[in-house]
Amino acid sequence: MTLPPVAVDEAIAVKSLAALAQAQRLRAFRALVVAGPDGLTPGAIAEQLGVAPSALSFHLKELAHAGLVSSEPRGRNLIYRASFEQMNALLAYLTEHCCQGERCEVTASTPCSTC
Repeated sequence: MTLPPVAVDEAIAVKSLAALAQAQRLRAFRALVVAGPDGLTPGAIAEQLGVAPSALSFHLKELAHAGLVSSEPRGRNLIYRASFEQMNALLAYLTEHCCQGERCEVTASTPCSTC
């Protein structure tokens, strides 16, 4: 079963960007992106970032509320994963009309500002 693409409107973009506009949350999100689909436990994230688990819990909740991460119980642990669909939808929203109003493909060799 194929899921429909994630749609991002202005309100969702603002909520997502607000969640990422805090250093610890941004670091946690980036750690989950690097971890890929396997995700990480809160303990592993806290250890990687050098953050107190109680503080990390607050940040993960904010990221989840914005739809940027999801969690799944696995035994006695929770596994957090980055929502790559939401991340990609946000990036697409931000770059949708970056080339003087025309759609374009952004690559590392052709940044958006040079289209």
